[in-house]
Amino acid sequence: MVCIIQKVNAQQQIQFSQYVFNPLTVNPAYAGYRGDVYLSAVFRKQWVNIPGAPESGAVSVDGLRLKNNESVGWGFQIATDKLGPQEATNLYANYAYRIQLDHEDTRRFCLGLGFGATQYRIDGSALKFVDDNDQAIPIQSHTRIVPDANFGIFYYTPKSYIGISVMDLLSRYNVDFGYSFNNNRYATMTRSQHIYLNAGTMFTLSDQVKLKPSFMWKEDFKGPSNFDFTVFALLDEKLWLGGSYRTGISIWDKKYLARDLDKRDAFSLIAEIFLTDKLRVGYSYDQMLNGLNNYQNGSHELSIGIRFTKPQGRTISPRYF
Repeated sequence: MVCIIQKVNAQQQIQFSQYVFNPLTVNPAYAGYRGDVYLSAVFRKQWVNIPGAPESGAVSVDGLRLKNNESVGWGFQIATDKLGPQEATNLYANYAYRIQLDHEDTRRFCLGLGFGATQYRIDGSALKFVDDNDQAIPIQSHTRIVPDANFGIFYYTPKSYIGISVMDLLSRYNVDFGYSFNNNRYATMTRSQHIYLNAGTMFTLSDQVKLKPSFMWKEDFKGPSNFDFTVFALLDEKLWLGGSYRTGISIWDKKYLARDLDKRDAFSLIAEIFLTDKLRVGYSYDQMLNGLNNYQNGSHELSIGIRFTKPQGRTISPRYF
């Protein structure tokens, strides 16, 4: 159980390398940005060959409330994250109020809220123990459902964007509703509040090539601050090719963290192709850069995106984010 606790502290929120293709997974204010009804699904198998390594998946759909009024965006998302004997599944309904900032409707300031619940589950039959009849170890599957909420801000122009969000807003108030067994409370079964800050821009190098650098900062105020630096090239409006570098950064002094922590995390190779005007498929491969690299064979992630409607009678800016 000590080993399990250490792993959960290291990664509480779901880690997706392809969040750049659908930021709704980290910011509810993104709902409706594409203008059309958009369905996205992603599955990630992390740290291949390590028993009990994280397996994560998410499905989301979002769009606009009215075609002739883009002020309100909506979205729904379900995600699951399995780590060893424990699993967390959450369901959110997202609402975004989108404020138009110019007559051409190329810039908007968006405020988003997400409300839902998380179901925590622990499979006692998957635990290994030394002493029989240990009263702290559950012998069957047990679940607990708690409410939660997210909040986000998102601003975009045709060539740049910036967003900030706070996820798991109610986590600090869910302490009394966390998972427990025989009066033994499993604190790691309840997520901590997380802050996400991400931004990016687009450069046109030629008619066939565009370059999009971006970054994302993730912070839970407990573990190391984490940064993703990503660069993509868009080729002929059909193929995204790029990579990202994930690392820890010391923003402020956290005295409870070990001083000899390896800040390097991983690098990712990412590609997404437009099979049709309405269908996109993406794949990414992550390679660890720290000591864990000697015990696993990388992480694989597959995503798919489907646009269901096509704008008619209006002109919108290309959606690069």
